[in-house]
Amino acid sequence: MTNHWIDLKNSDVILMMGSNPAENHPISFKWVMRAKDKGATLIHVDPRYTRTSTKCDLYAPLRSGSDIAFLNGMTKYILDKELYFKDYVLNYTNASFIVGEAYSFEDGLFAGYNKETRKYDKSKWAFERDENGNPKRDETLKHPRCVFQLMKKHYERYDLDKVSDICGTPKDLIVKVYDAYCATGKPDKSGTIMYAMGWTQHTVGVQNIRAMSINQLLLGNIGVAGGGVNALRGEANVQGSTDHGLLMHIYPGYLATARASIPSFEEYTKKYTPVSKDPQSANWWSNFPKYAASYLKAMWPDAELEEAYGYLPKGEDGKDYSWLTLFDDMFQGKIKGFMAWGQNPACSGANSNKTREAMAKLDWMVNVNIFDNETGSFWRGPGMDPKKIKTEVFFLPCAVAIEKEGSISNSGRWMQWRYVGPEPRKNSIPDGDIIVELAKRVQQRLAKTPGKLAAPVTKLKTDFWVNDHGHFDPHKIAKLINGFALKDFKVGDVEYKAGQQIALFGHLQADGSTTSGCWVYCGSYTEKGNMSARRDKTQTDMQANIGLFPNWTWAWPVNRRIIYNRASVDLNGKPYAPQKAVVEWNAEEKKWVGDIPDGPWPPMADKEKGKLPFIMKPEGYAYLYGPGREDGPLPEYYEPMECPVIVHPFSKTLHNPTALHFATEEKAVCDPRYPFICSTYRVTEHWQTGLMTRNTPWLLEAEPQMFCEMSEELATLRGIKNGDKVILDSVRGNLWAKAIITKRIKPFTIQGQQVHMVGIPWHYGWSFPKNGGDAANILTPSVGDPNTGIPETKAFMVNVTKA
Repeated sequence: MTNHWIDLKNSDVILMMGSNPAENHPISFKWVMRAKDKGATLIHVDPRYTRTSTKCDLYAPLRSGSDIAFLNGMTKYILDKELYFKDYVLNYTNASFIVGEAYSFEDGLFAGYNKETRKYDKSKWAFERDENGNPKRDETLKHPRCVFQLMKKHYERYDLDKVSDICGTPKDLIVKVYDAYCATGKPDKSGTIMYAMGWTQHTVGVQNIRAMSINQLLLGNIGVAGGGVNALRGEANVQGSTDHGLLMHIYPGYLATARASIPSFEEYTKKYTPVSKDPQSANWWSNFPKYAASYLKAMWPDAELEEAYGYLPKGEDGKDYSWLTLFDDMFQGKIKGFMAWGQNPACSGANSNKTREAMAKLDWMVNVNIFDNETGSFWRGPGMDPKKIKTEVFFLPCAVAIEKEGSISNSGRWMQWRYVGPEPRKNSIPDGDIIVELAKRVQQRLAKTPGKLAAPVTKLKTDFWVNDHGHFDPHKIAKLINGFALKDFKVGDVEYKAGQQIALFGHLQADGSTTSGCWVYCGSYTEKGNMSARRDKTQTDMQANIGLFPNWTWAWPVNRRIIYNRASVDLNGKPYAPQKAVVEWNAEEKKWVGDIPDGPWPPMADKEKGKLPFIMKPEGYAYLYGPGREDGPLPEYYEPMECPVIVHPFSKTLHNPTALHFATEEKAVCDPRYPFICSTYRVTEHWQTGLMTRNTPWLLEAEPQMFCEMSEELATLRGIKNGDKVILDSVRGNLWAKAIITKRIKPFTIQGQQVHMVGIPWHYGWSFPKNGGDAANILTPSVGDPNTGIPETKAFMVNVTKA
């Protein structure tokens, strides 16, 4: 999230798309309703009419998987009607950047596409640069290859008729949504977007978010109160786990992972440290060497940086390490052991039958969880013969969340400290203690066989993890994540002694004299104490006006609550919306007031000292045109890999040409055997794969079984009555469900044809309860986004018949 939960109340228009916050993120919806009480317009665009829809001023149905058509149509609408915030677009985005002559786009493909590798040569999308290496600009926005003009050309195909034809959304509703939301493109107005996995779980998931980000930038809605692009996380600490290196392509703090082709730390930092000669660019990633060095020293403080870099596991160039590929490798017998920690991939992973078969080819698996689940007992599940499975499974019972002390980081980037409640139940221990014990045992084992492969583990400084009794210490870990000095040094007027906590990430060093397990959290646990444990409601009047509580817990980075907030002011530092100002430049005292600004520099009108607000981009400008993604610098419409059509109106390229998929696995495209769209979703009463909630009697009573939600029209077509048992079939398998016939789902008219959709919940599995059904992911395909690998479980094709 660029903003935070409370800030939702400051919005003039809230667009909820790819999410159902009233049911899946109810705490967020409290603040949505506060906005409505103040006169905000609420919009819901979704395949189903849900509890969120009931509270909205506008509801527009949309075929699952067609979001980019709808969003790109909005972009065209903004550009054609000149609804964009002109000063913001010119001063704070790369609309004026001139793109090189090698760029082109034709019939769904950008320049540089290689059909054999299914990848792009992204150098074809580069900007033209001057003698200093800075992008050339045309501030009139008239150059035919400036981003603004390329966007006009790119989006001209997305007219209302075509958008309606492929989305199934009535044209009059499209216009109402566009008019309502685009009204926020005025200096004193703001709109926010709330999205969740309804956008991410697609083969164009990243480009869904890119598409809306572009609209937010055109309307001037980034960095402002009541604005932003706000991701609703699926559980309390998804943000925190992402910050700390959950994903395969980043280390903690969003540091790029090392590759085997980069032999030294010097070359590694050079590769990932951008250079800018623009005096108004802060180019914050120029600090990459400081953060990378501090990360290495958090693990191996006694090693020199080059030695520590050598200890890092390194990926191979061109090798994909995402979830789907991981399980495909396992399926092919390339992986011998697997630790399933706090997860249930036998249900949660796409194409669950394949996932379960893959686990049957392991030598061993460790399942760390609070209950036995479908993963730990996959060998006795449906279709399995234990006599033919060699996998040895170990179950380690761990403590539940309320039995552990430590922090979580919520969707709004707030790091919040939680204290231990009841003691862990008999024979279960906190995850941290399991990790410590495993590390100790492995270190002892490897110490007997020293060598290059052993050193990264044996030299790991586990002393930093434990208290005097050898138990996992969340406070010591939090201090290590923040970072401390390894020797005496001085930064400006600030002196540090060895062992002292670092106050700001600006004080981290590139020479190996500081540690920091995650640089964006530097400042969270200082010599003043645990900032995330604060519960002080003190505010200034300016902060209170928009709901900032700077002394309540701690937000990364540096306790900033709204990121890129210097984009909320004009070149002189005056707020565009003074009635809900985030920051403002105090010219007399020569400092910013309000939220923590994105850097202390004066406003941009000061040509010598002022800095551009989008400090994480090397040029300082937000990217309307983004040449870094795997599937194009601008969002383009592609159908899901399984879809009910064989053509779409925007190009002859049907699917994302770079999507992650396995050629040997069949996909249903306009296949009469599988005529209906299916989408998975969540219900309020269950959580994740239902491991905890299916074992909670009162929640199970509320939602006891797998169900299939369908329209009255489809039920009539198939002779199905409410409560009937139905069978859902896809290319990959089948499962049973109870029919729930509602008015919440309606047929879509797509290219003149009636197309039906059904919805199924994500929370069930065969292990418990006895007649509860099985995982929705038995039906979903092994296809994913080319940037993240996230599976496409929101749009695939099935058949539904009465059992």
